[in-house]
Amino acid sequence: MDSPLPSGTTKRRLELRLVRAPFTWFARPTVTIDGVGQPAQWGTGTWAVPDDGDTVVGVYLYNRVWRFGAVSVTVGRADVLEYRAGLLPVGAGRLGPPEG
Repeated sequence: MDSPLPSGTTKRRLELRLVRAPFTWFARPTVTIDGVGQPAQWGTGTWAVPDDGDTVVGVYLYNRVWRFGAVSVTVGRADVLEYRAGLLPVGAGRLGPPEG
C-alpha cells in the first residue's frame, strides 16, 4: 500500500487569477481543490494540485451574509485559470482559460 506523500512534495502547480468585479460588496474568494476549501485573496496565486489525473477546481465568494459566484471545472494539464466574478453578487462566476 502506498503511503501519502508529505505536504509540499507535489511538483505540479496551478496558477489561478482571481479578478474582482466592481460590485462584490466586501466578498472574499475561497478556492477549492478536489473539494478542500482554501481561503484566497484577489489577484494571482498558485495552488499545489495532484501530479497526475484530473483535478476539480472551484471558486466561490462569500461575505458576512451569503455565498455566491460558485463555479467549478475539472482540469487536466491546464497551468493557468482565470476566475471572473459576476457583475452583481448573484449567479455564478466564470472559471476557465485567461481571456486575451
